[in-house]
Amino acid sequence: MRFPLSWLRDHMDVPAGITPAELETALVNAGLEVEELADLGAGVQGPLVVGRVVSIEELTEFKKPIRYCMVDVGEAEPTSIVCGARNFAEGDLVVVIRPGGVLPGDFHIAARKTYGRVSNGMICSARELGLGDDHDGIIVLSAGTPGEDARPLVGLDELIIELAITPDRGYCFSIRGIARELAHQLGVPFTDPGLALATPAGGSPATAVRVEDEYGCDRFATRLVRGVDPKAVSPAWLTARLTHAGVRPISLAVDITNYVMLDLGQPMHAFDASALQGGLVVRRAVPGETLTTLDGAERKLDAEDLVIADDSGVISLAAIMGGASTEVSESTTDVLFEAAHWDPVTVARAARRHKLPSEASKRFERGVDPALPLVAIERAVSLLAEYGGGKADEAVLDVNTVRPRAAITFPAGLAARVAGHEYSAERVAGLLATVGATVDGEAVTPPTWRSDLTDPIDLAEEVIRLDGYGNVPSVLPVVSRPGTGLTGAQRVRRSVGRTLAEAGYVEAVSYPFVADGFADAFGLPEDDARRDAVRLLNPMSDAEPLLRTTLLPPLLVALKRNLGRGNRDLALFELGRVIRPVTGGGVPPELGVTARPAEADLDAVNALIPDQPWRVAAVLAGGIEPAGWWGKGRPGTWADAIEAARIAASAAGAELTVKADQHAPWHPGRCAALYVGDTLVGHAGELHPAVCAALELPKRTCAMEIELDRIPLPGAAPAPFVSSYPPALIDVALLVEQSVPAAEVAGALRDGAGELLESLSLFDVFEGEQVGEGRKSLAYSLTLRAADRTLTGEESVAVRDAAVAEAAKRFGAVLRGA
Repeated sequence: MRFPLSWLRDHMDVPAGITPAELETALVNAGLEVEELADLGAGVQGPLVVGRVVSIEELTEFKKPIRYCMVDVGEAEPTSIVCGARNFAEGDLVVVIRPGGVLPGDFHIAARKTYGRVSNGMICSARELGLGDDHDGIIVLSAGTPGEDARPLVGLDELIIELAITPDRGYCFSIRGIARELAHQLGVPFTDPGLALATPAGGSPATAVRVEDEYGCDRFATRLVRGVDPKAVSPAWLTARLTHAGVRPISLAVDITNYVMLDLGQPMHAFDASALQGGLVVRRAVPGETLTTLDGAERKLDAEDLVIADDSGVISLAAIMGGASTEVSESTTDVLFEAAHWDPVTVARAARRHKLPSEASKRFERGVDPALPLVAIERAVSLLAEYGGGKADEAVLDVNTVRPRAAITFPAGLAARVAGHEYSAERVAGLLATVGATVDGEAVTPPTWRSDLTDPIDLAEEVIRLDGYGNVPSVLPVVSRPGTGLTGAQRVRRSVGRTLAEAGYVEAVSYPFVADGFADAFGLPEDDARRDAVRLLNPMSDAEPLLRTTLLPPLLVALKRNLGRGNRDLALFELGRVIRPVTGGGVPPELGVTARPAEADLDAVNALIPDQPWRVAAVLAGGIEPAGWWGKGRPGTWADAIEAARIAASAAGAELTVKADQHAPWHPGRCAALYVGDTLVGHAGELHPAVCAALELPKRTCAMEIELDRIPLPGAAPAPFVSSYPPALIDVALLVEQSVPAAEVAGALRDGAGELLESLSLFDVFEGEQVGEGRKSLAYSLTLRAADRTLTGEESVAVRDAAVAEAAKRFGAVLRGA
């Protein structure tokens, strides 16, 4: 919405001397987004004065007509100016910019010789002053004194305001609505032009109207003006306002409808009454009907379109654009004004269907005041009679089936509960009255122009907004009882996610939907519980109608998508729920909405809600360590997937026990079962080659998935004891059978070493001829430390031997090199 500040003064007392910054603040506080505040005069610098044309000499020796003019600019002698325009005569008042001035576009004016004459300035057109696109002729003033500052006379003293109006504030697509909001913010009186008196319906109108679709049009008003001078032009003040608002002046009747629309917010249409054939009918279009609209396009109408028709057929696409056959033309002498109220949804659909957004449809689809039609027609008729010389018919037609607004029950303390700030009952009633609502206790009837106020919460928001968002205190919420805040499970999930991210994994958030064939692609056995998935009745996509029973399918889709976009080294993780249907199922009872359901019904519904445990999963493809000048990179392997699971479990306060396993969709020889104590919590390893092929993933793609809800919540972590005595570092290399898991060997070493073992880590695995066929070498680093003394060499060796002996007892391990 674009308009000059002076237009607002018609409806409110704009404080004298208000600055653009103060005006912008008031508009923002009213909830209106300010796009621009433009001072039109800022683009024109230097002397811009009124001049009177004293004489004109026609220069005919050039290819185009040139005039050498003597112009009185308030000095002792007239000044000479060369001009090519033809629309002025001797004695006319014109706008002159003197040498030293600057026009928009940084066009500097200087005295110069042109066409064999000296030109001391320029006689200006509207386009040269930045006031519009008219460049055919210069501006001819109706009043002024030579030498007088011309800025106020041409509107260059205007401040142009441009606002971005949100869809819920349709009433602000008018000067009326904006002035109401601004007047409240500035604390000045406001005069509502929408409440002006209008000639009531009555008499026998020359053009009958029948409304067949009262749902699509619940009010339709018309009035005829006869004997309009077809040569009458719009007054300068009206065209100036339209131009400042970004609307191109067309003709007097059309300009009046556009002016009333911008001023009141009521779109109107002007018909050439002599072109109408019979009465008007408001109805839906008949399939196959067409209409040539004012833009010259022939449009095939839809059965949902609201139209205005006469005996010749459709003459207007209602609320959007009129038809060419009844357009007001240069010969029109009888004008029929129409103002109506149309269904917003129908208008919005039609405008999009025909790709024909208009200023009228933009307002109707956001909601127009149904009480305005007669007021708007009264305004339009009086303007046309004043400036066009026409005479209005006494008959006024008004087909009105508008239903009155219903009262909303608005609890007195609702606004205070929403904002956390107290409002007195008197303050609430006063603010709602400012909106235009009628307040009777807790019954509030919204005004006709506020179609967005439909519920108590809408009224609460209006109270808070009008009182000022700045008055709502910023107060931190008070903890009412111990135990509030994050639960233990929430803290665990945040810790797991943060730890994986710190380890280099990137979090992905996937939709929980999977395709029908995911189980086959994953090679799941027929009796696998993960095949039993919840099917959605109304899925977002027919290709993915199931809810996931594992995090891996959507996460691997994200991995594939990133690979397809050129990323080769990927490590992704996701925290989310999986959905497990209730075994046995059943049909839940129907719950009513008029009262709280019975406890038995609620229990029956809750019993059918699927189990939704939290899980964390990670997938890897490509390199896990980059290559560079420092050496070769390292591809991700099954061991990295297991390490990701260890990291996640450690962040959850647990330590994993790793055992070899066979579990789809992992490779049977590179799959690990993950335990916390005796509880199986997940699996990790390299995906099966058939799965990688089915999902079009790189070979040796790895993944892990663990169920966080199976890991006990950690208790309070004890403070670590830090010994001041030095550690003893011992390495051992053990020969074992290839089938023996390294983690189980580590467990045996840990048990054998006892309490003097501080840490243990595997740092090398070797297989080859040197260790024998079917055997492998596992090298471990042991850190030993006592809390009360420095360990002797004999003590350290004894601990090592005890650890090796336990590994030998369990797995037949032999100390390499012994």
